[in-house]
Amino acid sequence: MNVDDARAVADAVMYEGYILYPYRASAAKNQSRWQFGVVMSPGYAAADPSERAFAQTECMLEHGAEPTVTAVIRFLQVQRRMRAGSCWDEAVEREVAVRVDGSQLGGDGHRTAFEIPGGEEREGDVVRVRAPLAGTVSLLATPLPGPWGAARLRVRVDNRTAPDTVPRTRDQALPTALVAAHMIIGVHGGAFISMTDPPEWASAGVQACENIGCWPVLAGGDGGRQVMLSTPIILYDHPELAPESPGDLYDGTEIDEILSLRTLALSDAEKQEARATDPRAAALIDRVEALGADDFNRMHGTIRSPRVVSGPPDALFPGSAEGQGTPAGYEPAVPWWDPAADASVSPDTDAITVAGRRIARGSLVTLRPGVRRSDAQDMFLDGRAARVEAVLLDVDDTAYLAVSLADDPDQDLRVAHGRFLYFSPDEVEPCETP
Repeated sequence: MNVDDARAVADAVMYEGYILYPYRASAAKNQSRWQFGVVMSPGYAAADPSERAFAQTECMLEHGAEPTVTAVIRFLQVQRRMRAGSCWDEAVEREVAVRVDGSQLGGDGHRTAFEIPGGEEREGDVVRVRAPLAGTVSLLATPLPGPWGAARLRVRVDNRTAPDTVPRTRDQALPTALVAAHMIIGVHGGAFISMTDPPEWASAGVQACENIGCWPVLAGGDGGRQVMLSTPIILYDHPELAPESPGDLYDGTEIDEILSLRTLALSDAEKQEARATDPRAAALIDRVEALGADDFNRMHGTIRSPRVVSGPPDALFPGSAEGQGTPAGYEPAVPWWDPAADASVSPDTDAITVAGRRIARGSLVTLRPGVRRSDAQDMFLDGRAARVEAVLLDVDDTAYLAVSLADDPDQDLRVAHGRFLYFSPDEVEPCETP
């Protein structure tokens, strides 16, 4: 099982929001941290119903015999750094690994207890204090009916820390919490089933899975199904880090370029305060200041073509050998994303059929966003009338509609700038009046 790629993504998730730009302890946004995957101690969770003392993931796997499951529970332990009346929370990475044979997964399942010691270190006038942590990791596999040899796997982590006094505030409770808790789950002798795109026979089983505080996706750079990554941030199957990313920025890694530029724009005094705030912030400032023009060019944007060029090698690329693929340095005369690259499509004149009606540019439709694949903003548009602006095809020849809302007063400005909404044909209904 290749878990290195899953670990790289998990690290980015674990430190998401750890410290936010402008990376100074005095910044207002850094007064409220530790938001993702916080598993509180039972006493505080009982006093504050908005918090939980456990995280649970359920997923499906198929197997031919008794599979062996390995669950790696990873989280941050809050380390409180105090100096001359000031306080700042640092983080110490923790990991608990549990390996369970198939014979132990049935019945009541398998439970493993763990303890993380506390500690105190002094360095001059700086004191770092960690509270002890305790918890359990439980694994249970429930066979599912049918001929597919499938089971529902539950992995649950419970915080069992019992401080002498129940904390009264969230800030007081954080040192006894498991922060940014997530799971890397591997299987030997079986394969996991995608929770976002399951086969038809597994759909009902996937919908019955109960995930609390985390969501599992297939992980691993090889595209296999032996590793699941379950995190408090919903990801897609086989997530990966962009190779252009120079390192952690803790504040939304999809905007590396702008965060790096804004960090460079900090004054020397602000950078000095950021370096003094946290060792990871200091390393971030140093890394950003070391970036060169080539680094920023890579961050500015990269287009990865999903098209596979096919045809006789000598006709496509004279002199190339069979099976060698595209020669190094080859660039097509017209890039794949340019509309001129494929004369067989014309978004302005192409049409599709929806419910027996021809839908093309200018057609009026009613929006019916799909529940499984829409975000909250799309769902707010349910029932709204829209005008089709273009019929588009992706590289797999799947049709999409670019639309504008028919009743919004500023749509002419949005259309002029090409700011459309995009829906699948099965997410619209033809309006009764053309």
